[in-house]
Amino acid sequence: MSELVLGIDTGTAGTKGVLTTLDGSVVATSVRHHTMSLPRPSWAEVDAAAVWWGDFTAVARELMDRIGSHTLAGLCVSGVGPCLLVCDSDVEPVRPAILYGIDGRAEREIRDLTERLGADTVLERCGKALSTQAVGPKMLWMQRNEPREWARGTRWYNSHSYLSAKLTGAYVLDHHTASQCDPLYDIHAGSWAQDWLPDIVGHLEMPRLVHPHEVVGTVTAEASQATKIPVGTPVSAGTIDAWAEAHSVGVRHPGDLMLMYGSTLFFVQVLGTYRAHPKLWTTAGVEPGRRTIAAGMSTSGSLTRWLQDVTGGESFDTLVTEAEAVPAGSDGLLMLPYFAGERTPIFDPHARGVVAGLTLRHTRGHLFRAAYEGIAFGARQILDFLEDPDDPVRRIVAVGGGTKGGLWTQIVSDVTGREQQVPAQTIGACYGDALLSAVGLGLVPRDTDWAVVEKTVRPQAHTREIYDRLYASYTALYSATLHIVHDLADMQ
Repeated sequence: MSELVLGIDTGTAGTKGVLTTLDGSVVATSVRHHTMSLPRPSWAEVDAAAVWWGDFTAVARELMDRIGSHTLAGLCVSGVGPCLLVCDSDVEPVRPAILYGIDGRAEREIRDLTERLGADTVLERCGKALSTQAVGPKMLWMQRNEPREWARGTRWYNSHSYLSAKLTGAYVLDHHTASQCDPLYDIHAGSWAQDWLPDIVGHLEMPRLVHPHEVVGTVTAEASQATKIPVGTPVSAGTIDAWAEAHSVGVRHPGDLMLMYGSTLFFVQVLGTYRAHPKLWTTAGVEPGRRTIAAGMSTSGSLTRWLQDVTGGESFDTLVTEAEAVPAGSDGLLMLPYFAGERTPIFDPHARGVVAGLTLRHTRGHLFRAAYEGIAFGARQILDFLEDPDDPVRRIVAVGGGTKGGLWTQIVSDVTGREQQVPAQTIGACYGDALLSAVGLGLVPRDTDWAVVEKTVRPQAHTREIYDRLYASYTALYSATLHIVHDLADMQ
């Protein structure tokens, strides 16, 4: 009989769980798919009780049924973020959770807070400018637009801290996630920005700050009944999913960068020296003392799923095969992937998708390849912003469901001219959660790394000319269509 650790991650498109041994061997996995709610343009929400907690309990019960003769040493959770979930004293949500940067409802509040606090001061103190990614403006939006719900709230959560509270009763938040809840956290002091809190957080209690690997409590009898996880099982705090996933694939050292192919395309780079940029997000790292810089697009996998749905629902294998038969450049078809607005680098919730160059000769395969290429052009823009001569990107590790099949990663390498390492284990953030649990329990050394590189994707020289040409058009297309798509967004 051996000890296992459990990791569960609640992502944008689903919840994944894994049971592993202390050397990282996978014993069992479980997945539940879900969707977010898009009640209005630029809004993105989730019913936290039904989706986050409901999926968690289902995944946990399935994995506990498969634990066999092993024992569970502990668990850790991660999830999408930064989000805003306001709950009452019984940890019951007073409204659906408002999601991370893909939710753009708080434009006015972003402007108001930036003007009040000062753009330069926010960037210096928080490590990033206020944007749709920030939590503080969404708090102000809720106060202004839903005062009854706001008044009912007593505490606020992110996805994983809500799950930790449901499991243990603990009210905590990890330093990394806190550093994304702008402008509430002072990244240099490593603590809440106490002087800014009263006007933004109001009467809500602030969570205690911890590190992602720290054990914050144990599973209660009530939570055990819902999940089948034994009473008294230690629970580590966890963090935002992208950072848990970066940790799982060994992105730990200065110059390491994780490129996550998920519902959105997300980038996390470990910094050697502190820097901040108004187009990027500088945050606390997973490990104490580390700093990271990050960026994220608003759509990637969610765009390809949409294309799958609107073109007949064929399998992804079929669609990828059709896209592979299309030459690089999609026969002159170009797509801006701003179907849910955009985060990095334009930070425009009113941006919209554009497909340029369509003819009657173009097929479904062309559209699918053009989507991959458009997302890859966005990745190239972001990598240009991330690159710094004094702290360069030295290694890119590709993770996520989009690495399967190979076409998407090959297109990104061709467009960016950069190699990508693909690890053997790409289960996702839940694998990093399992490792964080083992570290937090002291069962493995803190520097334990379970990642093994399986293959390296290298750029193909013959595609460079066409992609350089299309990239120039891509960067011009947004400004050329800006006023038109903003007018259309207003109509929506």
